[in-house]
Amino acid sequence: MADNRYKTGENAPESGKYKVDSLANGNTSNDDTTIEIEKGDQFPPSPSEHEAAYWVKA
Repeated sequence: MADNRYKTGENAPESGKYKVDSLANGNTSNDDTTIEIEKGDQFPPSPSEHEAAYWVKA
């Protein structure tokens, strides 16, 4: 597990590219989409599963 994971709804600590690490419900995700997010913006749900997810810096 990554140390710096951010959950859907949390604000990004810094601008950059992020990818889904896992789903918040504990399931693994096959979503390899990376997103560009600005500092302060909220992390979205997983683009493919449409569920809350944990994001990590890509």
